[in-house]
Amino acid sequence: MKKPLKTLPLLALGLLVTASLAHAQFGNPTGTTTVSVIIGPQAGLSITNSSTPLALSGTNFTGSTGLTYYVRTTTTGGGGSITLEVTSDFACGGGPCVGTPPSPGDALTYSCTVAGPGTACSGTQTASTTGTTNVASFAPNVHTTAAGSTASVAWTLTNDPTYKTGTYNATVTFTISAS
Repeated sequence: MKKPLKTLPLLALGLLVTASLAHAQFGNPTGTTTVSVIIGPQAGLSITNSSTPLALSGTNFTGSTGLTYYVRTTTTGGGGSITLEVTSDFACGGGPCVGTPPSPGDALTYSCTVAGPGTACSGTQTASTTGTTNVASFAPNVHTTAAGSTASVAWTLTNDPTYKTGTYNATVTFTISAS
């Protein structure tokens, strides 16, 4: 007959001690990491008034569209702009028309006001249905505050006496870019 093993309790105790020591061998109780971020150029804008009515003022129709813009350009070689394009013309059937004005000299024109860091367009610009026209430009290494900066476009539409009465709408799309 074999004798019972009296070493079994000692073996179990040894395994418990070894297991607790193995846990301590995983490493330090603290660690570090490096958090990094790449901040690139960014731009955004919001239109202050989603509808800009033009009212008769003197001999033309006038009105103003306000913008708030946000921009950050790179330090070298960067820059940016705000542009606009008439993406949906007036009905043009007897009224105003940007793409094919009813009379020579008819035009939808605008001038720009831009708070820093942007630079406003120069002089009077003529709106177009076939491409963008400038509102503002940005130099390299500029950025707005978190609140943004303001800009506005003052519109003038020729009051052609041949326009038929009615309500005419055109859609203008503003685009901002930064690099």
